[in-house]
Amino acid sequence: MAGHTDNAITIDAPMDLVWSMTNDVESWPQLFSEYASAEILERDGNSVTFRLALHPDETGKVWSWVSKRVADEQSRTVSAHRVETGPFKYMNIRWEYQQQPSGVRMRWIQDFEMQPEAPLDDAGMTERLNRNTVVQMALIKSKIEAAARVAAQQ
Repeated sequence: MAGHTDNAITIDAPMDLVWSMTNDVESWPQLFSEYASAEILERDGNSVTFRLALHPDETGKVWSWVSKRVADEQSRTVSAHRVETGPFKYMNIRWEYQQQPSGVRMRWIQDFEMQPEAPLDDAGMTERLNRNTVVQMALIKSKIEAAARVAAQQ
């Protein structure tokens, strides 16, 4: 049995701003509260391979991994997967952006399976991701909407 999450939020900001801010991987430590660092390892057209590191956990361990993202600006979608899977057998993420009357609907779909020796099973990780995604999406929404307000005043 594999894990699956599907979460979305509507951001009251222009599509180009939402797209550019959420696809600027280098700035993710300022956009997300969970990331301590983001290091770009390779760029190739609309593809970027990068290392993310979390802030230390309660035991002081820093979790990090390498992922690859391919952004398709025309369809306003991004597909990503972990290159270094860590506790996951695999982790695939799809980001979708859709213009709505009230703003941009940003949706994250995650499909994964945990390694047998991982600290959480598929159900436990699904619960953790669903809980954390809501927090991160709300934070991103507030930061992008604040940037949109500043841009509108200029």
